[in-house]
Amino acid sequence: MKTWIHIPKQSDFSIYNIPFGIFSSKKRKPRVGIAIGNQVLDVFAAYKLGIFKKIKIKKRVLKNNFLNDFIALGKEKTTKIREIIQQELCNENSILKENNAVFLPQNEVQMHLPIVIGDYTDFYSSMEHATNVGMMFRDPENALLPNWKHLPVGYHGRTSSIIISGKPIHRPKGQVLPPNEKHPIFKASNRVDFELEMGFIIGKSTTIGNHITTHKAEEYIFGKVLFNDWSARDIQKWEYVPLGPFLGKSFASSISPWVVTLEALEPFKVKGPIQEPEVLPYLTYEGFKNYDINLEVSIQPKNKDATVVSHSNFKYMYWNMVQQLAHHTINGCNIKVGDLMASGTISGKSTTSYGSMLELSWGGKKPLKLADGEERTFIEDYDTITMKGYCIKNDIRVGFGEVSAQILPTL
Repeated sequence: MKTWIHIPKQSDFSIYNIPFGIFSSKKRKPRVGIAIGNQVLDVFAAYKLGIFKKIKIKKRVLKNNFLNDFIALGKEKTTKIREIIQQELCNENSILKENNAVFLPQNEVQMHLPIVIGDYTDFYSSMEHATNVGMMFRDPENALLPNWKHLPVGYHGRTSSIIISGKPIHRPKGQVLPPNEKHPIFKASNRVDFELEMGFIIGKSTTIGNHITTHKAEEYIFGKVLFNDWSARDIQKWEYVPLGPFLGKSFASSISPWVVTLEALEPFKVKGPIQEPEVLPYLTYEGFKNYDINLEVSIQPKNKDATVVSHSNFKYMYWNMVQQLAHHTINGCNIKVGDLMASGTISGKSTTSYGSMLELSWGGKKPLKLADGEERTFIEDYDTITMKGYCIKNDIRVGFGEVSAQILPTL
């Protein structure tokens, strides 16, 4: 596709992408927008110009604080809206080209949480990550628990503390069991960690009692985001037996503002890892269900340059999204538009592809050296963590922008 709008060569937001988000500006209240190059296209302003006249859409759907109502239109409509925008941006005679007010520079808008998140589930689907954690905290010879290769392990997380990229986070406090001690103490965590994850957003609701097959699962997934599921490893270590994560995870998770549709990611599908032993019938699937998405994480100390500490890829995931959704609903659990499902930490086989400081520093035993000579085992106050992700195939590039947040001292 050839477009008349200027798009920098390495932009995540190419004509092939057309991701959706919620933005506002000094003169415009929150509304649906599309990222294109370095600009934001105001979808409500485009609607007023009549380019969607063949699609029935209520104004409140586009002039809205969240994407939920837009997503609930269904893929038949949202995909058509995306295609119309692409066509208009490639049409030299488009009415959009004549109306500059439709576009705003990205650096002049404020991005908002894209969805009302009703429920949030965090999976644990990277075999490399699960193996590394098991080797550190359990038997190195039997790092994976017996159930891990039979089902996509997950837990239900906290939605109220999921925040938009750019919002800082205060260092959490909680109970910690010091080494060689029998009793816990209360203190600020000194093992704050990032977790490199991606999330997918539910685009279609179900009723309780029904389940979604792997064959139908993609119909229920609207799109994907970058996700940093912050962890306090010392708090988590003391609390997680027997029921799993709680205060060590619920203090914050950061989400990127732009939602990239599954349709935009279609060219980047790849074959997933071989699953042995064979999974139960409801978890079997056909075709390619993993995605080749390049990921990176950087640490930037206050007033200093950033250092990339991890290069990973979403294609490494052992359990894919359709299996996660099939397992999530197999017991009759219903899902709703705007629900968020996170992948779990994304780690590869090489030490430079690990998706957390826990792994990169191997539990604090192997400090990482940053560009300025400083060392890190975990995240220190005023460090900013930034995650980026993009797909590239031939001349097609589709990216997610970034999710970023700074750690501030405890309150």
